[in-house]
Amino acid sequence: MRGAMVGGVGYMAGKSAARGAAREQGQEQRLEGLESQQAAAPAPPVAAPAAPAGGLNPATIEQLKQLAELRDSGVLTSDEFDAQKKKLLGE
Repeated sequence: MRGAMVGGVGYMAGKSAARGAAREQGQEQRLEGLESQQAAAPAPPVAAPAAPAGGLNPATIEQLKQLAELRDSGVLTSDEFDAQKKKLLGE
């Protein structure tokens, strides 16, 4: 009886290890597939800076909006916001 228990436990451990190895191999294959897709995908074109509208480009406007959200949520103080705003605007 004891031999059957030991054999059964050994069988289950081997089965579990085989399932784990198969799962790992599947994950590796998926990762390789994703990496090959990324390597094959063309790099996104670099956008040329837009002509300043009223002295500000869209990227600067977006950064100012993000800073304002941080200030409004309490992450930045008004002084920190003003300092970052001056940096962005080159003042």
